[in-house]
Amino acid sequence: MNIFDLYQRKIAETVVKMGQSGLLPTGLDVQKIVVEPPRDMAHGDLATNIALVLAKDAAMAPRALAELCLAPFSEFECVAKVEIAGPGFINLKLDPAIFHRLMGTVLEQKADFGRSQMGQGQKVNVEFVSANPTGPMHVGHGRGAVFGDALASLLSFAGFDVTREYYINDAGAQVDVLGRSAFLRYREALGEDIGDIPEGLYPGDYLIPVGEELAKSHGPTLLQLAEKEWLPIARSRAISMMMEMIREDLAALNIHHDVFFSERSLSHDGPVDLIRHMIDDLTALDLIYQGRLPPPKGAPMEDWEDREQTLFRASQFGDDVDRPLLKSDGSYTYFANDIAYHRSKFERGFPVMIDVWGADHGGYIKRMVAAVRAVTKGEGELDVKICQLVRLLRNGEQVRMSKRSGDFITLREVVDEVGRDAVRFMMLFRKNDATLDFDLAKVIEQSKENAVFYVQYAYARCSSVLRQAVGYSLSDGLVKCDRSGLTDQAELAVMHRISQFPRLVEAAALAHEPHRIAFYLYDLASDFHSLWNRGKDLRSLRFVIEDDHVLTQARLSLVEAVRIVLWTGLSVLGVSAPDEMR
Repeated sequence: MNIFDLYQRKIAETVVKMGQSGLLPTGLDVQKIVVEPPRDMAHGDLATNIALVLAKDAAMAPRALAELCLAPFSEFECVAKVEIAGPGFINLKLDPAIFHRLMGTVLEQKADFGRSQMGQGQKVNVEFVSANPTGPMHVGHGRGAVFGDALASLLSFAGFDVTREYYINDAGAQVDVLGRSAFLRYREALGEDIGDIPEGLYPGDYLIPVGEELAKSHGPTLLQLAEKEWLPIARSRAISMMMEMIREDLAALNIHHDVFFSERSLSHDGPVDLIRHMIDDLTALDLIYQGRLPPPKGAPMEDWEDREQTLFRASQFGDDVDRPLLKSDGSYTYFANDIAYHRSKFERGFPVMIDVWGADHGGYIKRMVAAVRAVTKGEGELDVKICQLVRLLRNGEQVRMSKRSGDFITLREVVDEVGRDAVRFMMLFRKNDATLDFDLAKVIEQSKENAVFYVQYAYARCSSVLRQAVGYSLSDGLVKCDRSGLTDQAELAVMHRISQFPRLVEAAALAHEPHRIAFYLYDLASDFHSLWNRGKDLRSLRFVIEDDHVLTQARLSLVEAVRIVLWTGLSVLGVSAPDEMR
């Protein structure tokens, strides 16, 4: 039951009827009408922009149009009061009966309350993490991992058919460096003193097991081979073992991908060179040409060369400049690989693609969006979500990380120290495009300032109340009980917050913003804790009133409704809902 959707439909139907009766012009676009919570809940339960968005087409002043709506809106079921605010907003105050009825719906639907069919089964590909398989993941990778996984869960809850995908960057110079680094550890495993790791190779201890595995599998035979012969062997084993480690790190966060797509399969290992095939197709469409690029203004462009190149007409699709697809040695640019990869997503049946990238890839968005428009002939949609940097702190002091030096705190170490729930929730308790301060000490505090504790504690409190409510029917009896006695402002605030959940799910899914769920859960927890505290101060507001069975059941049904919504929201975020907090 989505109250906002319910009244939006009522308002739209009323506009049509007013057009038929001559009060308004016919054919007004009711899709523009929005019903949402007012900014100040003292002004009502619902606010609509109807007068503002239809005034121009109706050739009326917004307030005049709003005046026309007062009488018909007052006739809506459970509307207690209708008022005009500001330049033409209309606020509606609802009778508490509709919120009482909604609590019964929550108890009936349980974990399906808020679930939407908005997506109508549309296939969506969410590609996230996609860290180079050159070592263990750090906390920055973890933020993208949690964001992508929560977004995929949110979209599934909103009715989309979601595939979680990881793009393995197993082609290019960085994995050759990985292979050489692993070969050095192989020599070490055979007993050679390798000294300090040369600059330019990966120095981390995480490659020692790779060297040992190579020594166990091949003995000293690789030493007799030229680099072009041993490098593919060392590279392949290193990539395999790094990906196994990455999968284990992700599993510690309860993150599991449906597809692992190899970059090498685009041209090196696949039966068809998909990149060449893509270039040929774009050439046939006159989207590839031979030309020269002017020197970049301002910041250097990493793929600029002062020579005639094979260029993609990216500027024709919204990019700033055209982009090269071939390097001077004839190999493909990263951009060419990425175009072919995204075309493969579209050809695999994903018209909607969401990429989760790190903070250093923001400048790459325009060209990739342009490329997707080109290779899908405008039928594909790409949304890139940037996850900004994570500053890892301990009691306010920054913990330094440096992946290339091997001196860094791994994601797995953070999960082991503070727990999966704290990592997941706190990674989502800030908008993805804002820098996140993650304090290892703060996220395990038991206080209101620790958001994950505050929300989980609200759930545990609900569970405790229901465990102690001996002698009251806690199943069908709560669904059908009389809730007319729930009239205190704190009770109404909780019910109103619960009523917002279905709308919030759809809005967050449309915006691709799972942090909205985390923010909402904190607000619901705050409302519930406030209600709890009022009951401590006023006996009449306690959840269990021994001499009033009807009111007790009503309040227990409200507690159960809060518990259900908290559990559902936490599940979408991949965070547990403990019955007890120790």
